[in-house]
Amino acid sequence: MMNLRPYQEQAFAGVFREWDGGRHKTLVVMPTGTGKTIVFAKIVEECVRRGSRVLIMAHRGELLDQAADKIFKATGLRSSVEKAEQTCIGQWYRVVVGSVQTLMSEKRLRQFPKDYFNVIIVDEAHHCVSSSYQRVLQYFSDSNVLGVTATPDRADMKNLGSYFESLAYEYTMPEAIRSGYLVPIKALTIPLKIDISMVGISAGDFKAGEIGTALDPYLFQIADEMTRFCKDRKTIVFLPLIATSQKFMGMLNERGFSAAEVNGSSEDRAQILQDFESGKYNVICNSMLLTEGYDCPAVDCIIVLRPTRSRPLYAQMIGRGTRLSPETGKGHLLLIDFLWMTERHELCHPASLICEDPEVAQRMTKNLEDKAGEAVDIEEAEKRASEDVVAEREEALAKELAAQRRKKSQLVDPLQYAMSINARDLVDYVPPFGWAAQDPTAQQRDRLEHLGINPENVKSQGEADMLLKKLGERSSGGLATPRQIRQLENRGFQNVGTWSFDQARNLIDRIAANGWRTPRDINPKSYVPQADEPKVSGWI
Repeated sequence: MMNLRPYQEQAFAGVFREWDGGRHKTLVVMPTGTGKTIVFAKIVEECVRRGSRVLIMAHRGELLDQAADKIFKATGLRSSVEKAEQTCIGQWYRVVVGSVQTLMSEKRLRQFPKDYFNVIIVDEAHHCVSSSYQRVLQYFSDSNVLGVTATPDRADMKNLGSYFESLAYEYTMPEAIRSGYLVPIKALTIPLKIDISMVGISAGDFKAGEIGTALDPYLFQIADEMTRFCKDRKTIVFLPLIATSQKFMGMLNERGFSAAEVNGSSEDRAQILQDFESGKYNVICNSMLLTEGYDCPAVDCIIVLRPTRSRPLYAQMIGRGTRLSPETGKGHLLLIDFLWMTERHELCHPASLICEDPEVAQRMTKNLEDKAGEAVDIEEAEKRASEDVVAEREEALAKELAAQRRKKSQLVDPLQYAMSINARDLVDYVPPFGWAAQDPTAQQRDRLEHLGINPENVKSQGEADMLLKKLGERSSGGLATPRQIRQLENRGFQNVGTWSFDQARNLIDRIAANGWRTPRDINPKSYVPQADEPKVSGWI
């Protein structure tokens, strides 16, 4: 039996908190390699203990087999199968693993009473908004539903929010790396400019066939670059087409690698993967076959030669190399990225794994390009990019404030306030669920106005709620108020959002005592408040 890690326990508790609180459709977000299957195995165990019948649904047979195996190892519970000719009807098992392709059939569904399953768990839940999943979920409409997925992008969260009622728990890749549950990632940008500007889009992503054509002229150079960085590494290469994958495998073997290739038609696929794990091969090429359901902890190099606009897909590919491997002494994952030449900003890069702020992601990508040929820790790169963006925002804010200096307003614009306190989550806020997108309530507007924020520029209940929470946290922490920040930033002072309430008040007192003129011995651009600075009093 397996014990849960602390973050897994939090996810477990969060799910039942949501269900017991009446939110029947909830979501858990955890990056690849952090044990989401273990979490829902323990949730299954608790559901069965409570007398429930549980359906685990996925879109691939390998995922169903892995789920059944992991549930048995973690809990001792065996599962019946609802797939193709196999059915759970008439069996005693309380746990069922089912293929969505099988269950979506109207004839198959009608064999079940609508209340047959008390709980449904959807693995790789970013797929569940599709019509096939929805047909099954709507049929068993009274069931509690749990969706589990790796970190989705903003658009996916919005789509998932159209079905799920809440987010029970989220664990991020940076948190997992810092806590030692995933290996650090070092990104290496290769200054090989691969032109995909003319590649078309189909179903929201780059067309695989056109990517293969565009990539083909560069394969020899890419193979040469791999001899510089990958000779002593266990590498997975993702390519757009089977033919491209097979061709690239041959190029690598010509250069001294022990490379193999697998695809959906490979009869000896299991043996090839076993040989790769045992060390017979040090490179495995595939055409997007190993994105889900394949785990080899020893993998310490990932090369994505199938560019994508899908952050979940990109995270799945990189996740093949983020697992810990104490047996091999793996210290980090090397992620090799290329300079894909395209005007489309949606293209995923290493920054897509760690940056929530699109502006920071763009800066991080540019910084990595500037350091082409050098492996850079992505957390350090994100920190540097964030600092660069903050500096740029402060400069832009200073210019904006200088242009608006003569404008007088009693209330502070919420966007200006968010930028002043460097609240990136507030600046880029997008309502994740339906209620959060509604107009702010009268009570929220009154409270924001009382605290010095202009409520007319607050777009939604979710944004208002986040603003009020930040205002409350800053007040409890003794930090400067919106009016203090505006007053001092209008006079050219920098980083006022980081000052304490007393530091801001003391400086405003000094300015007031000087006839509302900034004292000559104070340079606003370089001024830093001192904790023990003498206070000025005597004015009202």
